Parts: sequence; structure tokens; C-alpha cells
Amino acid sequence: MSPLLFLVLMGVYGGGAWKFWAGFKRTTFSEGKVKLTLLWPLLLASSKSYRENFNRALKG
Repeated sequence: MSPLLFLVLMGVYGGGAWKFWAGFKRTTFSEGKVKLTLLWPLLLASSKSYRENFNRALKG
């Protein structure tokens, strides 16, 4: 994998994690902030409920 592609992917991952972490209070989740933040790409692809909450976290 080229270093540039790796940096872009890490930037997207980090940006999504940062936005979710910052907007966590707007979600319906009450615990598991670290776990939900670290696994956001997998959960975003596999869970409708998580997608809805992720979108709530990003708005604000």
C-alpha cells in the first residue's frame, strides 16, 4: 500500500473518530464511548441504529 493512501485512510478514520467523540453527547448511547469510537467504520457499515446515532453525533 502506498504511503499516501495509508495517510489518507488514517486521516479519514481519525476524522470520523474525532467527530463522533466530540458529538457523543447527542447520541442515544450512554456508555462505551471509547469502544464505539474505535469501531466506528465497522459499526457504521453493519448497524442501522449506529448509523443514525453517528449522523446525530456529526450534526451540531
